[in-house]
Amino acid sequence: MSEIKFKPLADRVLVQPAEAEEKTAAGIILPDTAKEKPVEGTIVSMGPGKVADDGKVVKMEVKVGDKVLYGKYSGTEVTINGTEYLIMRESDIFGILNK
Repeated sequence: MSEIKFKPLADRVLVQPAEAEEKTAAGIILPDTAKEKPVEGTIVSMGPGKVADDGKVVKMEVKVGDKVLYGKYSGTEVTINGTEYLIMRESDIFGILNK
């Protein structure tokens, strides 16, 4: 993975989605139109955190490199340097897989 020159603002994160499954558990190869949207990905870049009402920055719980689970329709799809990513708020992330 090459270095990304994109820094999300506030409590947003840049996630690289995991590859969609090519086959079912029974071994049936899926066409692109039948593949499930991934709900797992890796944090590539992140903002400093959300600014609270009192002006203090609430630090992020995730960090670059964390594998996370997120909602099926979370985030906004973007392409940076030919690679597809999702930008979403930290609150759209359900949990961290590698802790």
